[in-house]
Amino acid sequence: MATTSPPAELPPIAGEPDRDAPPGLAGAMSACCTPLARAPLSAADAEALAAVLKAIAVPARLRLLSMIYAREGGEACVCELTEPLGLTQPTVSHHLKVLVDAGLISREKRGVWAYYRPVPGALNALAAVFGPAG
Repeated sequence: MATTSPPAELPPIAGEPDRDAPPGLAGAMSACCTPLARAPLSAADAEALAAVLKAIAVPARLRLLSMIYAREGGEACVCELTEPLGLTQPTVSHHLKVLVDAGLISREKRGVWAYYRPVPGALNALAAVFGPAG
């Protein structure tokens, strides 16, 4: 039985957001990048920020985020992340998808594996929301 390979995808440009990803953190931070203590959030900004905070409110996701951001070379394959967490590959993939949807990491498919890397500026944008008012 012959199989056809999917069309080749161009590698993402460094610093370019994933066009297919939901706005997640990027949308939340671009809308409400001032510290919480400086100005009240709109209802929409609060919803967007809450979605990002929910994504990182799970210990396994915090560990994944830390492993990816601290990884030498700036990226990690899902195959390298399952054993340290002691979770199955489908469970790790689910957690990674939540982090991608939140805009904290990006995903690149290479063959059968997916590689994840930090989204430039995502953690700084999140930290800025909780920064001092003045």
